[in-house]
Amino acid sequence: MPPSPLVSPQHVGALLRHWRTTRRISQFALALEADISTRHLSYVENGRAQPSREMIFRLATALQVPLRERNTLLLAAGYAPLYSQSALQAPEMEEAKRAIDFMLVQQEPYPAFVVDRYWNILTMNSGTRHLFSLFPGLVLSEHPNAIRLVFQPEGLRPFVNNWEDLAARLIQRVHREAASVTPFDSEMTAFRDELLNYPDVPNRWRTPDLASPLPPFLTIDYRWNGSLLRLFSAITIFGTAQDIALQELRIECFYPADETTRSAFTLAQRPQSAP
Repeated sequence: MPPSPLVSPQHVGALLRHWRTTRRISQFALALEADISTRHLSYVENGRAQPSREMIFRLATALQVPLRERNTLLLAAGYAPLYSQSALQAPEMEEAKRAIDFMLVQQEPYPAFVVDRYWNILTMNSGTRHLFSLFPGLVLSEHPNAIRLVFQPEGLRPFVNNWEDLAARLIQRVHREAASVTPFDSEMTAFRDELLNYPDVPNRWRTPDLASPLPPFLTIDYRWNGSLLRLFSAITIFGTAQDIALQELRIECFYPADETTRSAFTLAQRPQSAP
């Protein structure tokens, strides 16, 4: 069954205006891209005109609105939602899960994991479990959250040598995600506020910097065994997914940034010699 997004009493035009403002697109540019008149778009945004289902699709495509939020637009306009949300273990996700499992295995011996839209870790490879095992006292919940782990004093934070730089980049990523989703996603804003309220988080991080481009890679320096383990990460997404959950999945893979780090992982994967 399709999900039931939270819908504000605001009309669909207000939501479309939110997305247009978030994407920093003028009415003229959006109307041109969606092949409608600027006047008609203005009427839709202020509630004087009701958009057709087809028009919502055209505007959502032009604005690159995620599938979950497209359902919200449809519901706000009085139409049935279109996109479903399937669990990763559902039969219809079998091919996607096979691809994900392949990527996780291929990433060995280096860490890789899969997160949902709120950065909750859904599955991980043995390289990730090995990484976590290196840090004594690390507290892991049953379903750890990748970003929360970086901010929690009982998580990875004490072991991250470049914590302030890393955490500042991560909080800006969360700011952007909170700004780009439907403005009624209380779970996303609560997650952002939780991160900002952890001890010793600078007040300046409360101000979003939505104009500066995010770096293509994140580098993490872990203090371990009297040296540094230096990893950088890259994120893979399913760009053409037609399922909400699949579109929101992110596969984060980590790679060694120097020889010391490479050796720490490759040597751990070698079978031990029999006595």
